[in-house]
Amino acid sequence: MMALIDNAVYVQGRRTQDPANLNATYEVMRDRGGMAWIGLYRPTAGEVRSIADEFGLHPLAVEDALTGHQRSKLERYGDTLFVVLRPARYLDAAEEVEFGELHVFVGPGFVVTIRHAEAPNLGKVRRRLEAAPELLAMGPEAVLYAVLDEVVDEYGPVIAGLENDIDEIEDQLFGNADADVEAVSRRIYDLSREVIDFQRAAQPLAGMLEALRRGSDKYAVDLELQRYLRDVLDHVLRIVERAGAFRSILENALNVQSTLVAQRQNEEMRRMSEAGLAQNEEIKRISSWAAILFAPTLIGTVYGMNFDHMPELHWTFGYPLALLMMVGLGFGLYGVFKLKRWL
Repeated sequence: MMALIDNAVYVQGRRTQDPANLNATYEVMRDRGGMAWIGLYRPTAGEVRSIADEFGLHPLAVEDALTGHQRSKLERYGDTLFVVLRPARYLDAAEEVEFGELHVFVGPGFVVTIRHAEAPNLGKVRRRLEAAPELLAMGPEAVLYAVLDEVVDEYGPVIAGLENDIDEIEDQLFGNADADVEAVSRRIYDLSREVIDFQRAAQPLAGMLEALRRGSDKYAVDLELQRYLRDVLDHVLRIVERAGAFRSILENALNVQSTLVAQRQNEEMRRMSEAGLAQNEEIKRISSWAAILFAPTLIGTVYGMNFDHMPELHWTFGYPLALLMMVGLGFGLYGVFKLKRWL
């Protein structure tokens, strides 16, 4: 894929020429004294170094642009700004935030944008500015503002997607008793990680915009452009605040989920204990009646032995005494078991 996506020189906010390559761009800039906006997509090291040599970019910034995988940040090297942005979009099916990376060099008379992913839509930004030449005439800072505004606007659908999934998790927690406990816990944890990653991308923008505002007077940034930057800052602060709230909600949801799991386990243990107690009571009753019925049998068994020489075998009161012993022993055992609450 061609690295040079869009390339133009602007004079008084209007597009005057579309150079075919980087060298032609440098020549047109010098001839017309306009502002060059060079848009690159995954450029080669040679293309980045060509731009660095032409505009005097700092080697550390060039190294970051070539390496990629940078955090959101703003650095100033003399009269040149180096900005790293993390555009994002929400993949609802996977419940993931997909991040891109955008590097922006802003200096006297030039803007260089280097994308390492499809987002953000810089073509949309360029069309917006070209339709408002009075804004584009404010210089490279106006392009930086429009890029920041587009990145922050694209955070809106991410916030909406996260909020929708958090609502679904709350429904699962409190509205569906049969929900898979492990799956819900995993979903909460995974979404928490996405929120944290999103915070890391969005939160530094607040400090970056504050730094731009503080340097506005020193670098003669147009007053109207300062107002636009304040508006972007307001949007960023709201987004960061909502992302922080999402993180708190998910942390609480994880705690609630743990509590609900513990309650369900305790309830299950209680039911099992009650069932065990009921079973024990039943065993006690059966054992008690078995003992009561066994006692007369024991006595009857003794007298049922067929021996000639047995004590009291021909005694007149032997039979009534045996019956009395059977009845007495039965009632005696009944009383003992009743006292022990086995019956």
